[in-house]
Amino acid sequence: MSIIEIKKVSKSYNKKQVLNNINITFEENKIYGLLGRNGAGKTTLLNLITDRAVVDSGEITIDGENVYENDNALEKIYFMTERTLYPEDYKVKEIFKWTKEFYNNFDSEYALELAKKFNLNINTKIKNLSTGYNSICKIITTLASNANVLIFDEPVLGLDANHRELFYKVLMENYIKSPKTIILSTHIIEEVSNLIEKVIILNNSKVISSDEAEELLKKAYTVSGLTENIDKFVEAKNIVNVEEITSFKSATIIGNLTKEDKKLAEDLGLKFSKVELQKLFIYLTEKEEV
Repeated sequence: MSIIEIKKVSKSYNKKQVLNNINITFEENKIYGLLGRNGAGKTTLLNLITDRAVVDSGEITIDGENVYENDNALEKIYFMTERTLYPEDYKVKEIFKWTKEFYNNFDSEYALELAKKFNLNINTKIKNLSTGYNSICKIITTLASNANVLIFDEPVLGLDANHRELFYKVLMENYIKSPKTIILSTHIIEEVSNLIEKVIILNNSKVISSDEAEELLKKAYTVSGLTENIDKFVEAKNIVNVEEITSFKSATIIGNLTKEDKKLAEDLGLKFSKVELQKLFIYLTEKEEV
């Protein structure tokens, strides 16, 4: 059980500001969705957390200890990256053995069990694995590490639909059996929306949202009906998306739905619907770009 705190962290590359004075707390035993468009700084943030890059300013701690050049803090975290960092001539079973040398709690039996579930041949060399099975090997190693914090950066790269579903299933089984902090950084938001408890959205080098998933979704709604009635309803509201077909219109709004809003909508014959996380993410990040 570990808590990661990011305090006033900034980072630039080649004079480009990637992260600007950000503050985030990753609480213990929660599943986080780290979302952002390409170039938003997600991977940079994860590299900073795991000391693969150094902050320009601010600090990152895990359980109160600074992560910079701190093996005691870093051994609490296992980071699955898009890049393959294993020796290419190693067989999968050798990767499992190699990982146990660095993570004492690595569960070799569990790793073999997962390999069987995913139909991963443990005698195959890393260099001979397909993109999908390379990802599967990294997924298994991460889950079997038994680290307090598991970080997945685009974990389902190259996985087919069946293997993606299996990953989400074993991830939740692992979390239920042994609660821990899990950070999922992914572009396939619709597939993880039912898993994540808290959402961190990065955009333009800033944190634009850090909310419980349910609370974030409560902050937005879509209202639909006749165009003239929608126009009356949305006056002075924070509109993030509008769609119109002939005399019919729908508008997505950021804001709390009041009793007065519900009464007005009823009088105007309008209908409300929930906003999916992926669509809300798109609306929020597009609005920030304007």
